[in-house]
Amino acid sequence: MSSWEKLTEEQQHQVEHQLQILKRGAADIVPEEALKLKIIKSVVTGKPLKVKLGLDPSAPDIHIGHTVVLQKLRQFQDLGHEVQLIIGDFTGRIGDPTGKSETRKQLSEEDVKRNAQTYQTQLSKVLDITKTTFYYNSSWLGELKFDDVLRLAGKMTVARMLERDDFAKRYAANQAIHVHEFFYPLMQGYDSVSLESDIELGGTDQTFNILMGRTLQGAYEIKEGQVAILMPLLEGLDGAQKMSKSLRNYIGINESPNEMFGKTMSIPDTLTLKYFELTTVLSFEQIEEMRQGLAACTIHPRDAKLNLAKTYVAMYHGEQVAEEAVQHFLTVFQKGALPEEIEEVSLSRNDLDAERIGLIKLLVQLGLQASNGEARRSIEQGAVRFNEVKITDITVQITPQDGDILQVGKRKFVKIKLT
Repeated sequence: MSSWEKLTEEQQHQVEHQLQILKRGAADIVPEEALKLKIIKSVVTGKPLKVKLGLDPSAPDIHIGHTVVLQKLRQFQDLGHEVQLIIGDFTGRIGDPTGKSETRKQLSEEDVKRNAQTYQTQLSKVLDITKTTFYYNSSWLGELKFDDVLRLAGKMTVARMLERDDFAKRYAANQAIHVHEFFYPLMQGYDSVSLESDIELGGTDQTFNILMGRTLQGAYEIKEGQVAILMPLLEGLDGAQKMSKSLRNYIGINESPNEMFGKTMSIPDTLTLKYFELTTVLSFEQIEEMRQGLAACTIHPRDAKLNLAKTYVAMYHGEQVAEEAVQHFLTVFQKGALPEEIEEVSLSRNDLDAERIGLIKLLVQLGLQASNGEARRSIEQGAVRFNEVKITDITVQITPQDGDILQVGKRKFVKIKLT
């Protein structure tokens, strides 16, 4: 009799319920049958599964793309399982070479610890921190002696390492691969050995590293090796490339409500359902209803996206703020009016030359643009307005007065306060 047949009807229902939730949105589960067996064992014994996620402390600012995996972790928590969050303070000194064409700069211990401190506050916006255990992998990796490291290295071949696409490309192109880079997947895998994790989550770009955990658990004779749940990479605002701060196509979970709302409204209509499915807490039934409504044209794509934008603001700023963000968007973006509340920014008269200042310098001075080059491009593209008048001349000189309003694009407004 199989383990499934030994379950009561109620236990079978619990297993099916968990599988439906946990498989939702996953790009791959390796091996899928093992996930079912682990859930069956958990239901029978009442012992929660240990679900692992490794965090790279070199990038502590979380955006919506990161929450694809975090929302899956939250689902595990809601089903009663344990979450193991590993701050890679030891592996972070090497840096994950995944997708890199060259060796990454090593982080100092001070850099790693400073970056790691930002995680808990940000993660609490998605996870139940009271049901989350944080680990620093230096606590076990830092204790390994050199003979331990040799034994670890002896469990993997160079040929297997070169199966990684990035290593293979660099090797074929005669680009440097330093020996210590091979240790990153070994160390990530050893994390799973130390914690005896049942499940490890990550994006599809982490497939090799995550499967290394299962491989090493077997090499260290840990029965029932971990299951890898691989989540898809979320396209950014451009609808093409992976969401990334470096590509500036991201929605940050710490951004202001209006900025978050406006950015969400700029994503391609074709991605709305994917964003809902992977990054929100809407139920399967709610999303299916929306999918059918869009297909039957009973729901307008713009309305679905408004719902998504409001959902994000509610998740990260609260319901009341979300309602205010909706009204702000409808007033400013659809009706073309100025918002009722505009941030007031001080401008020193000492920065003026005969009471005038170049528009490019003014944009940077007020924090609306990060650099002169960025300001110049915005002006040339017609994205800059001064007191609601579009300006496209990059050489123009402004004579600012108290209360003047400077605008860049559809979301950035400041009111000048001369000091």
